[in-house]
Amino acid sequence: MHIRHILDRLAQQLPRLVLAASLAIFLVIVLGGITRATEAGSACAGWPLCSGEFSLPADAIGRLAYFHRALAGLSAVLLFLAAGVAALRLRQERLVRLPLLGGAFLMGVQVIMGRGLVSADSAPAATALHLGLSLLVLALTITATTAAYYRELGVQLPQRLHLSSPFSRLALLTFGAVLLMLVSGGVVAASGAIAACPDWPLCGGSLFPSDLAGWINMAHRFLVAVSGLLMVGLLVQAWRTQRSQTPVIVAATTASVLFLAQALLGSLKVALDFPPHLQALHTATSVAVWAALAILVLALGIVGRSAADERADAQSIVGRRGLLKDFLLLTKPIVVLLLLVTTYAGMVIGAKAWPSLELTFWTLLGGFMAAGGSGAMNQYIDRYDDQKMQRTQKRPLPAGRLTPGEALAFGVGVALASFYLLTAFVNILAALLSLAGIIYYVLLYSVFLKKTTVQNIVIGGGAGAIPPLVGWAAATGSLNIPSLFLFAIVFMWTPPHFWALALVRLNDYARAGVPMLPVVRGEHETRWQILIYTIELVVLTLLLPLFGMGGSIYLVGAVVLGGWLLLAAWKVWKEGGNKVAWKMYRQSSMYLAFIFAALMVDALL
Repeated sequence: MHIRHILDRLAQQLPRLVLAASLAIFLVIVLGGITRATEAGSACAGWPLCSGEFSLPADAIGRLAYFHRALAGLSAVLLFLAAGVAALRLRQERLVRLPLLGGAFLMGVQVIMGRGLVSADSAPAATALHLGLSLLVLALTITATTAAYYRELGVQLPQRLHLSSPFSRLALLTFGAVLLMLVSGGVVAASGAIAACPDWPLCGGSLFPSDLAGWINMAHRFLVAVSGLLMVGLLVQAWRTQRSQTPVIVAATTASVLFLAQALLGSLKVALDFPPHLQALHTATSVAVWAALAILVLALGIVGRSAADERADAQSIVGRRGLLKDFLLLTKPIVVLLLLVTTYAGMVIGAKAWPSLELTFWTLLGGFMAAGGSGAMNQYIDRYDDQKMQRTQKRPLPAGRLTPGEALAFGVGVALASFYLLTAFVNILAALLSLAGIIYYVLLYSVFLKKTTVQNIVIGGGAGAIPPLVGWAAATGSLNIPSLFLFAIVFMWTPPHFWALALVRLNDYARAGVPMLPVVRGEHETRWQILIYTIELVVLTLLLPLFGMGGSIYLVGAVVLGGWLLLAAWKVWKEGGNKVAWKMYRQSSMYLAFIFAALMVDALL
């Protein structure tokens, strides 16, 4: 009975268990590529342990190989456990059970092959086979993961996948082409052909290399080009024929953006002499393309659409107007504009000089896309609540001008692209900070905090406080204590700003079930909290010169602006009513822009 109880509990948690296995396998493949590129395998002799020892190797290269093997062992345990549970408890769910059993079998083959591939001089063919099997294991595990979550959501899974529509066939063709591209990339790395073509896209300035290594490299680039054409076609057809299928259009858009990103990173790493962070990110992105395509194929197979279904979707977009305007509205452009002001101010204050036009362009473009993509995903999450709120009823989703799939795919695609543009044309720190802001806003705030706690705005304010850090990192390549004061200003500014709006839109938030402060604790408490937070914000801005942030010009501006904002907050507290609350909301927006402008002026003089 005890064993049956454990199996039943594991069966209930199978989606999480298989997801953990998928993530572990993904990381194993990425680390394997890095290990091969750095020849770390030769620094960790023996198998499965390094030189027969459990302890960590002393050098960084040996530790890399050690962690790769440890993670490979963990992924194998997770996969074998998930396959066993599925075989014993999910005998009727073929789309969960069979991929897990197939993945476990291939994982066993991988384990057997592992011993022969620990040295750096392994045959390129064997390395390519090992990589191909790893990718198949990942695809099967991701298939099982997606199917398990579909099942948990109550979706009736078919006994087999139905992939007969034109778009399904295009997806399968792209899936195969990307597999060949990735395996050929493994051959290039294993054979040493990566150094045979130091330029891009040609090889030594020619389409026709003079040696075998060059031909191997160019063959891989040819497969990249073919896959790229297929991926562009997949993206176009997804937006044309799959707009009503949210998982399909999101997976296709994600795969396409990731593919273009890995192509960009591939060209950059060649041009920049293979910096380690670009090599690692390029490998991870390439594997992520494969993972997204696996999800796409499964989603298509479960839905089982016909050619007629796809034609109906294509016909429904004929004559649509205002599409670009609706996509712009998804980005919440007014909010984004204020965030870009703080981003640019962070650049100027950090560098104490005007940033170059090129750096400014890429930083603000990346910032706009990150914030805009986050806003689009937020509108997808809030689409049902927006129907209940007068302020948001005319947005593209509640008004029915865009489908949920279009909005989510747009948001995900734009946000992903922002990270890679910042990585490629600004720096990796700015890109990671921007990515942290996206995750903070979409997951922490929109998914977990907004509908669960009255402190949603207080905690969630950290997302809007990240843009000035992005600007600082873009201009300087680092962060320091003074930069955190910019974060603190926006963090403290956010609650009184949005609580003023919440007072005006109290009934809207109540209808939507959003536990904003005035809904939960009343207007009186909200007005008091607005005054308290405003006082704390103004005091913080006046203390900045003591820590080397701002001089006399800034201090005069902070006093004047602080008095102006405090007066508005005092009126909210003493007078009440929507008129003064709305005035406080608008003045607080101008206050944030002006206080950052004062810091900029002081930094430049």
